[in-house]
Amino acid sequence: MPSEFRSLPAKMPILKSLGVADSKVPRAGTLPLRSSRNPFEEVPGLEEEEVGELGTLPNGTSCRRRRATLEKLAGLSPFRLGWTPGRRVGSPGDGPPRSFLGRMLTPGIRRSSADFGLLARLQGTRAQGDEEAAGEAARRLAFLRLGRGPKPHRASLAERVVPAGEAAPEPPPKVPEPPKMKEPLSVLEILSLIQQRELARADEHILELEAEELASSGGGAPGPPAAEGAGGGRRARDVALLYEALQRELWALVRETLAGPGPGAGAGAGVVAQLGQVLLQEEAADGRRGPGAARKLRVRWAEAVGRAARERLEAAAPGAPGGLAGQLEALRARLLEDMGVVRGRLAPAYPAGLGAFGVYLRGYHGALAEWLGAAARRRLPLGDRYALLHWHNQVYPREVLGLVDLVALENGELGPLLSPGTLRGLEDECVTDVKAQTRAALLRVLQENEEHWARTEDRPSSLAQDVCELLEEHTERAPRISQEFGERMAHCCLGGLAEFLQSFQQRVERFHENPGVRELLPDTYISRTISLVNCGPPLRALAERLARVGPPESEPAREAAASALDRVTRLCHRVLADLLFQELQPYFNKLMRRKWLNSPEALDGIVGTLGAQALALRRMQDEPYQALVAELHRRALVEYVRPLLRGRLRCRSARTRSRVAGRLREDAAQLQRLFRRLESQASWLDAVVPHLAEVLQLEDTPSIQVEVGVLVRDYPDIRRKHVAALLDIRGLHNTAARQEILAVARDLELSEGGALPPPRDRAFFSDISVPRPPFCLGLPPFPGRLPLRRLARPGLACLPRLRPPSPSRPPSQR
Repeated sequence: MPSEFRSLPAKMPILKSLGVADSKVPRAGTLPLRSSRNPFEEVPGLEEEEVGELGTLPNGTSCRRRRATLEKLAGLSPFRLGWTPGRRVGSPGDGPPRSFLGRMLTPGIRRSSADFGLLARLQGTRAQGDEEAAGEAARRLAFLRLGRGPKPHRASLAERVVPAGEAAPEPPPKVPEPPKMKEPLSVLEILSLIQQRELARADEHILELEAEELASSGGGAPGPPAAEGAGGGRRARDVALLYEALQRELWALVRETLAGPGPGAGAGAGVVAQLGQVLLQEEAADGRRGPGAARKLRVRWAEAVGRAARERLEAAAPGAPGGLAGQLEALRARLLEDMGVVRGRLAPAYPAGLGAFGVYLRGYHGALAEWLGAAARRRLPLGDRYALLHWHNQVYPREVLGLVDLVALENGELGPLLSPGTLRGLEDECVTDVKAQTRAALLRVLQENEEHWARTEDRPSSLAQDVCELLEEHTERAPRISQEFGERMAHCCLGGLAEFLQSFQQRVERFHENPGVRELLPDTYISRTISLVNCGPPLRALAERLARVGPPESEPAREAAASALDRVTRLCHRVLADLLFQELQPYFNKLMRRKWLNSPEALDGIVGTLGAQALALRRMQDEPYQALVAELHRRALVEYVRPLLRGRLRCRSARTRSRVAGRLREDAAQLQRLFRRLESQASWLDAVVPHLAEVLQLEDTPSIQVEVGVLVRDYPDIRRKHVAALLDIRGLHNTAARQEILAVARDLELSEGGALPPPRDRAFFSDISVPRPPFCLGLPPFPGRLPLRRLARPGLACLPRLRPPSPSRPPSQR
């Protein structure tokens, strides 16, 4: 038994005899046993017996008002075993009260998790008795405090020793107390710190516990504990469990701070700063642990940020309307919102050395890359693939990364969201789908329009507009994704356009060759033809634009498209010109006759009909209209000159030549005014008739030679047969003069022997066929009276030249 228990009988005579022979029969001079442990519980008859025996205590206080129990006097109240001789428990200078286990264990020894199991068992055995006495004890204590009154003031030691009127001596100097040993926390107390999110302090105690475990294990590097069956110690398991709890709390804090209002966000920057402090402490501890035992909490922190970012993005995308495009827009909004929180609130709370903003940015970048990769692996429709490529190449770099200072990142540039192979696969799928969809759509549009061509109702055609809209939908979206993808899409669409235009050309040719179109009214037929011609300019411009955007290998497709449109335009122009000149042919038949010299009726009919038909042609677009008017200008002059060179009119005198030349100049001026009014650009045709008039009117051979040279220079397709026919019209039969004039045309023909023929729109005399020049013999009415030498003169008589037999025809068919 402790010494303090043995000294109690000498100091307190009131407790001399505590033994009782029979518990049921009280004896004189003894205290009866009580069922309750309350030291202040009154027992009947106790006060009367104690009056005579109890005296006064050494301090003069009556023992009548003071009662106590053995536990109270010896300091043995529940879990209070720390009484020392000469000092009262709970007195000043005793320090903070210590618990039961704290007084039982030696100071400086850390309590493990098993000690708290003992505490729980001890408290369980005392629970029933404490509950019984709790209510009565509370009532007794309150009553005693009321009856005892206020605590009397006692004079201090200095007041009692120093007489009145003398100065008090100087107080003795304070002796500094020795530093108190810091008591290590138990495992459960460390766990409580973690749960209260005092993370930095909890990590410090975990590191101390880990160091103790390292010292007790012989100095080896700490690391993940082995299983219990493999001999892992209790302390190593405690360290591992505490680290697991600490990391759970750390990563929960990472999620909560990103999720907006909540426990983590409401705690402010202090908790985030503690998280950063833990990371720095653990990074320093990893340097002491070595590479094999490092816990790498900083790496796990980055992984936790990535998981939190993934959860945030996945929660934002599914509920967005509008398919994949709507989900991508929701991702953009969530990224901007979260990165704003990171930049404004979280990153400044972390220690500067952690590079928190870069860690969060990489976490979101990686989570977004996983989301986009999963979306790209699905079978997406064409519109969703366009949206995904555009968001990846344009929206994310411009609207998300454009707000981030990438130079400030520690590890340089961020990686790509999607690999080059994935992007190339998405582009290939887009090109393949566009080729198939546009081909089917273009053929469907062409079939629908062809059904209306032969109908009698007048319905405006929207073929070119529909085709351009179908192709421009893809050719405008692709360049906004990337230049290379735009080039590939332009090449794909140009190839589809070339195939469509070839089919369009075949349908137009079949329409004009169909005999059923003759049943249409002329105005309806002309309107259909004009609408087909009007398809050319927008489709031609589209083909040129796609060829400029596309790669160099797009040139063959452009040429094929242009060739098909040229054939369609020429065919429709020829159809319209033929219809017009069928109506003008009666007026052309009246030209170059005697009546023509005296009356302008024929030319007035030509000019009036052309002017009236030009009103219908105004519905044609500018480019094909200019080409058609130029063709009408050329054909009108060809039909005007044709009867002149075919010898319908002969000039037998100078007066007749002058009249014919004057009439030619007047008609040329009238036609020139007409086609200027029709906005013809073929001004090179204005001089052909005046040149012919000059050749007819000039008298001297050199002047005629000069004029013929100008004709040959301006109209390279003129030939000697045309000049000879013109000389025959003016009545020039002098052989020497004819040879001199024809020599000019021959020399120019020889000098241009290797030159290419003029293009179709610059051809004039090549469309005028003239009879072969005759062979003239001057024979009198009676040839027998002429000498034979006169038969050699070519001007005596004119006989047609014999045409040599064609080698391609057999003799039986000549």
